[in-house]
Amino acid sequence: MELSWLMRLRIAAAMATGIILIGILAWPIAGHIEPFGAVSVATGSINASNSIILVVLAFLAGFIAYFLSWPYGQEIGILAAPSGLAVLGLRTGSMASLMQLNPTLAQRQALFAVLKWEPILWLAIVAAGYAGVLSGQRIRGKASRGLSVPEPNDAQEKSNPNPRIYLNAAIGLVSSVLIAYFFIGLLAQDVKIFDPKLGSVVSQPEVGQIAFAVIVSFGLASFAVKAFLNVSYIWPTIASSIVNAFAIIAYVKQDVLQHLVKHQPGAFFSNAVISILPVQMVAFGTLGAIAGYWLAVRYNFWRKHSAVLGTPYGGRLTAEK
Repeated sequence: MELSWLMRLRIAAAMATGIILIGILAWPIAGHIEPFGAVSVATGSINASNSIILVVLAFLAGFIAYFLSWPYGQEIGILAAPSGLAVLGLRTGSMASLMQLNPTLAQRQALFAVLKWEPILWLAIVAAGYAGVLSGQRIRGKASRGLSVPEPNDAQEKSNPNPRIYLNAAIGLVSSVLIAYFFIGLLAQDVKIFDPKLGSVVSQPEVGQIAFAVIVSFGLASFAVKAFLNVSYIWPTIASSIVNAFAIIAYVKQDVLQHLVKHQPGAFFSNAVISILPVQMVAFGTLGAIAGYWLAVRYNFWRKHSAVLGTPYGGRLTAEK
């Protein structure tokens, strides 16, 4: 189950495609003209025309990545679009810069009203990349084949759908939101200080810490829902577009915003999740969801083979023989 060097090259090629088309070529389109400006609909750096361009580039990235990673294009090509968005998420300004540009209560209320729904745009761009992969698969035709990891239960459930599949999907979506929300709150915290009204506030984390926290959190969520519910990474990916809205509804109330405006600098937030921009949440969350899914597949494969051989080290011993 170890990745060969050729498989690693395929993964690198797929990710590089998205990085070049979206993260580099699209930066003059998506990047804000102001220094340290955030890539967001709220700043005006993303508008209708820019969004269409990003959707097209994501589709092309997925389409090209499918053929570059052949014969595993369906499994690997989906990495292209979120990898490109991840570069935008690394290069963008921070949520703190948005707070500083919107210092009044009315401005911040309007800002969060936009940020609550913005993740849907980034999820649509990820979906466009996946559509490019499916288009490549259709062109390639019946010669396409997927990653040959045995998943007998998946095949059986797909051929005989029943209500449990839909129930598991719903539980997987809700569980992914809650798991990711919890771990991001733990891992993305920077400096925490006491606040007499809120108990505590946290400062803006560095972008590297955000990337680590979101990837790990959605990786754990995706691993859990695949291992225990046998559902796809699609549901944790969709969850990445919900976590921002969940945090805003829970922690960005008028009295909280008013208190922060009056008593705290713009770089402090009532919750760590609030400090993460939607493009960062969806891009890093999607990458984490895909990684967690395949780790769970590998874990299930190891567990089944260990059970057959009657020893927890059966898989390793078989490989050595």
